[in-house]
Amino acid sequence: MSKFGTLAVIFDLDGTLVDSEPNYYEASRQTLAEHGVPGFTWAEHEDYVGISTLETAVILRERYGLHATVDELLDATNRRYLELARTHTRAYPEMRKFVELLAAEAVPMAVASGSSPEALDAILAGTGLDAFLHTVVSADEVAHGKPAPDVFLEAARRLGADPADCVVLEDAAPGAAAAHAAGMRCIAVPYVAAQADSPEFATAALLLRGGQAEFTAQSAYTWLLDSATSG
Repeated sequence: MSKFGTLAVIFDLDGTLVDSEPNYYEASRQTLAEHGVPGFTWAEHEDYVGISTLETAVILRERYGLHATVDELLDATNRRYLELARTHTRAYPEMRKFVELLAAEAVPMAVASGSSPEALDAILAGTGLDAFLHTVVSADEVAHGKPAPDVFLEAARRLGADPADCVVLEDAAPGAAAAHAAGMRCIAVPYVAAQADSPEFATAALLLRGGQAEFTAQSAYTWLLDSATSG
């Protein structure tokens, strides 16, 4: 057995493993402009960090009184996003290192994300992370997206792991809430610094208030090892 025992690690994708939020923002901005809503700002986009693409489309349609259907908005946003994702997505270097460290110890890993299956495949292939992360769950495959626990519970099921043995890495408040609801520990790496005080992050086993700038592969690895041996 691995020195980590029965540990399994589940990663959120967007804003956690990869810096894809700029692509989501640009895709949403272009789609809204096409439907008569110019000037969508990054500050407005931050409200949707951690929410699935589908749920974002539902909220945007209602907020701006758009005539297009949710499906039309979703298709337009996903199409634009995929074009950007294939060529403009960067994996965070320390996160890539962390994945490689865990892979070397044969720790079971999965990705659980609000993105579409197509977007997940495109990003994991484009960044080369698909070499390590073979178990992938999209919110499109479960009944409810984050903050519901469904994607994380499905990832644990596919890994054959007990939720209590799972540690989730998340950058957004809805994801931290979902991990807590799933009965999993969470390493929270807030993408939006101002959200570090969100009550959802208070449930995290480890909160890195500085976000990606504070995260290092070695310190996260050591923390996991310490909690595995002390547990």
